[in-house]
Amino acid sequence: MDSTTAPEINLFAEQLPSMDELVELSRLVNSSESSHLKFAEQVEANMARTSPDAVLAVGIGLFILGRAGEAAEKLHKAKDCKGKYMYLAYALRAKGKFDEALASLQKSLNFGADSLQINLEKAATYRRAGNLEAAAKEMAACVNFAKVSAEYHFQLGRLQETQGLYDLAAQNYELALELAPNHQRSLFHLAYRCDLAGDEEAAIDYYKQVVANSPVYVSALLNLAVLYDDGSEFDKAGACVDKVLECHPNHQRAILFKKDIESSKTMYYDEEKEKKRSRKNQILETPISDFELSVRSRNCLKKMNIRTLGDLLRITETELLSFKNFGETSLREIKVILESKGLHLGQALDDKQLQPAEVPERSIPEEQGMMNKSVDDLQLSVRSRKCLQKLNIHTMGELTRMTEAELLGCKNFGVTSLNEIKKTLANFGLSLRSLD
Repeated sequence: MDSTTAPEINLFAEQLPSMDELVELSRLVNSSESSHLKFAEQVEANMARTSPDAVLAVGIGLFILGRAGEAAEKLHKAKDCKGKYMYLAYALRAKGKFDEALASLQKSLNFGADSLQINLEKAATYRRAGNLEAAAKEMAACVNFAKVSAEYHFQLGRLQETQGLYDLAAQNYELALELAPNHQRSLFHLAYRCDLAGDEEAAIDYYKQVVANSPVYVSALLNLAVLYDDGSEFDKAGACVDKVLECHPNHQRAILFKKDIESSKTMYYDEEKEKKRSRKNQILETPISDFELSVRSRNCLKKMNIRTLGDLLRITETELLSFKNFGETSLREIKVILESKGLHLGQALDDKQLQPAEVPERSIPEEQGMMNKSVDDLQLSVRSRKCLQKLNIHTMGELTRMTEAELLGCKNFGVTSLNEIKKTLANFGLSLRSLD
């Protein structure tokens, strides 16, 4: 049978490819949709075979295709060997069965698996399970390979990143690259760390190295496109996205991103207008408590849930006077305050442009904890996080008080980021503000 993508790596040959060859096969199979489909056909054609070697190969093939559950089921039935237990561990780990994965890794040692590789895989498994103490112990057992093994420094960097030790993580990625200049994962994570730290020049350089040494490294290409787009280098951003779509024509994020880039080319950003709108919002968000009011007026406004100047623009004189204990004297006080700012009661009801950018919603007590959560908990992409930083949005409550239009009004914020935020908020049972 013809092999897929790389004729020299045939998963279903008489002899199973080496572990390094299997890694290369996985990289090639997942480099494009067409390669993935062809390999899937090859795996399906061998599914009915019952020989021990065929069952093992099918199990590994299913894992390469991303079908971890089916892979684990098949590999349990395969003959005992190093390849079985290592790929079974990978499949179990992908399914979140960390204890079983660790046990499988331990068994692989009985069949000649490399002890350093297994210890590093155990560390990675503990890290993914959230047991950082156990992961650190596994890494400590490998300390003799410091400045010897690139993979050791990569896994140590991943652990430190999870611990929040970002500078140390970057240093270990650099050490890994000194030992193995083409260590793709170290390059990518170093690029990502520079990206998040705001060192965009270094991030671009590292992402370009990743792309140059990989068939199609989708995450690197899209992150690089974001950086180019942020720098208004739309043609370069488009080229990155086009490369992704060339090999993965149905990649939804890339499809949406391409639309964003095309829109950015014609987007007009009126900086002066944005400054005026920002100043207007600051005025409208001024707390009523900043002004000298009588006790009666202050208490009445508090009971009516009117906290800011913007709130006053959304209520009429008649509505104020209809409130118990609110009289002409209090009304005159309020009108003087508004007139000093060139505003008047009910103005927002007539002039939609004077609606504030953020209309604070009063969260009921049981929702308050969720609303006070940091937007970092949403685990958004780099572009979305940068846009929220520009908009000075730090909590979920602040984010849910934004409309789609207000988010899209931020420079370089497009449909891709909007859809990502909406989907992620929905997972928490939240949504953006609607003007309907």
